[in-house]
Amino acid sequence: MTRVLVVHHDIDMADQEVDALRLSGYQVEQCAGPSMRRCPVLRGEPCDAAERADVLVYDVWSTGESDGGRQLIRNLRELYPDVPVVLTAPGLELDWVEEEGPHRVTPLTGRPDRVHLQAAVEEALRRQVEA
Repeated sequence: MTRVLVVHHDIDMADQEVDALRLSGYQVEQCAGPSMRRCPVLRGEPCDAAERADVLVYDVWSTGESDGGRQLIRNLRELYPDVPVVLTAPGLELDWVEEEGPHRVTPLTGRPDRVHLQAAVEEALRRQVEA
């Protein structure tokens, strides 16, 4: 069973994403992210929850930082280059997101409902295998 870590600053949205992914057959762990607790990834250190995951689903605003999550995503890609990352950004197009190369992510813009989340996770997994 594919293990997914959902990191989201909004607990209600996180619960919805977790429920949607569980209904799609994934084993899901949830984290409130760096804006709610100390995050080892922001310090460039490994995260126990991320180490257990096959896919990371991060809300772009989970850091609460002014850089919009850039450093967090950069650190994730450096620490976990073989783990696909889905970056959710409801209503936003992010010009700094890399979809190719070592810092690539699979962006999910718009509403992260069950259909879109499942498609993004599957796309991220597919792209990781092809890399």
